[in-house]
Amino acid sequence: MVLHHLFIENAKKYPKKIAVIEHATGKEITYENLLIASLVFKDVFAKFPSKFVGIMIPPAPGGIIAILGALFAGKTPVLINYSTGAIENSKYAQKKCGFRTIITSKKLLEKLNLKPLKDMVFMEDLAEKVNIIHKVKGKILSKLPAETIINKIIEPANKNDNVVLLFTSGSEKDPRAVQLTHTNIGANIVGVLDILRIDETDVFVTNLPYFHVFGLMVNLWVPLFVGGKIITSPNPLDYKTIVEAVRTHKVTLFVATPTFHYGYLLKAKPGDFNSLRICISGADKMPTHIRDAYLRDHGVEVHEGYGTTETSPIISVNVPGRAKQDSIGKVLPGTKVKITHLETGEEMPVGEEGKILVKGDIVMKGYYNDIEETSYRIRDGWYDTGDMGIIDMEGFLYHRGRLRRFVKIGGEMVSLVRVEEEINNILSSETICCVVDIPDPIKGSEIVAVATTKEINQADLKKRLAKVLPPVAIPKKFRVMEEIPMSPNGKVNFRAVEEICRTKEMEEV
Repeated sequence: MVLHHLFIENAKKYPKKIAVIEHATGKEITYENLLIASLVFKDVFAKFPSKFVGIMIPPAPGGIIAILGALFAGKTPVLINYSTGAIENSKYAQKKCGFRTIITSKKLLEKLNLKPLKDMVFMEDLAEKVNIIHKVKGKILSKLPAETIINKIIEPANKNDNVVLLFTSGSEKDPRAVQLTHTNIGANIVGVLDILRIDETDVFVTNLPYFHVFGLMVNLWVPLFVGGKIITSPNPLDYKTIVEAVRTHKVTLFVATPTFHYGYLLKAKPGDFNSLRICISGADKMPTHIRDAYLRDHGVEVHEGYGTTETSPIISVNVPGRAKQDSIGKVLPGTKVKITHLETGEEMPVGEEGKILVKGDIVMKGYYNDIEETSYRIRDGWYDTGDMGIIDMEGFLYHRGRLRRFVKIGGEMVSLVRVEEEINNILSSETICCVVDIPDPIKGSEIVAVATTKEINQADLKKRLAKVLPPVAIPKKFRVMEEIPMSPNGKVNFRAVEEICRTKEMEEV
């Protein structure tokens, strides 16, 4: 399957159906008009020299048209993270992938108070150059049969072509450029549709940016795949507006990271989430108090899932009628998962912990221009997630944390995720806590807990932790930060936290 071909078929099937609503303005775009706009911008983007084209636009109508128009023109969109270090990320993407042109928005750069790079072009300027002749041509072409548009009008594409390049978060090492094909994302969608009833009646909201694979797959390609409706709201951190969009447009399928879910929870009033049929959390472990609050205050059951950028992204997910507390769900149909021994690589028996490996059509083509890292992470078709977990007798998968988030202290492997969970169970529900390790000249490593709580009774906390953790796992130091560094998708930026803790440690010596 080719994803933008499926969009064209749906545009012909549901021409007058609303495809996109811009929440801020109420502007509505039908499937037919979305097709016309994409055909118009196809001709604009075809003039750009490289196969790759950078796109740095929030999830708004212009961003959707840019992605579709680029694909129609035979280009591969390289989606750039604009929420942290937009200029640096743009330069990194250009150098890594060897392209120059970046399509962006004047409004975005003004909001970020940034000066554009030489090779940036603005959707606003491109739109102004579209005249009546371009529009008429686009409308005439849109009236052709889907087969003709696919085979004669737009540039050729096949299922093994890249549909997007996305960058890993860089929270542990320099970002990698992940190549996801039409087959990768398409297989992920099919797997989700096998276990969830999602169709043209469903309504989605863009509360995750498209440079985040979770947002791109669930809030762009799934609705275009089934003929659903997309409500655009460009800022996922504008919690009040997102909640308002859910209520106003009766959103039915809602996905977010735990941090974002918590933000929406704080702004939501009774009845705001009445339309939700499916609510999923991913990208990080969902704290129990947040899940309980959704159920208690709104009657919404939040189901936890698991995935990676390299797997398009969903590997497993709990769904209504097929869920298990504290698990990350069952593996999607068509995808294989095995748990392997950390040192020998042998497959582990059911219920025993090891590394999570994934195989199937959802696994990326590879990291662009990085054969070494690709061959390290994908062997015999199995992708090494770098995560630890177990599978139980019923086939439910459990995430035990990143391998890099295990540390050996005194000869014992300690899960930093487990330490975080136990601290979060004790501290206030309004606290964000993370745990990192820093070098220790004697033991090799030392655990440091960082929390946003203003005051921590360290003696009491250590005493309570001693009841649930072995002595080597109890943090020896506790630090308070008003704001813990986060990545754009709501995950803790552990590299930044570690650097801060190491710097403070050196200053105190």
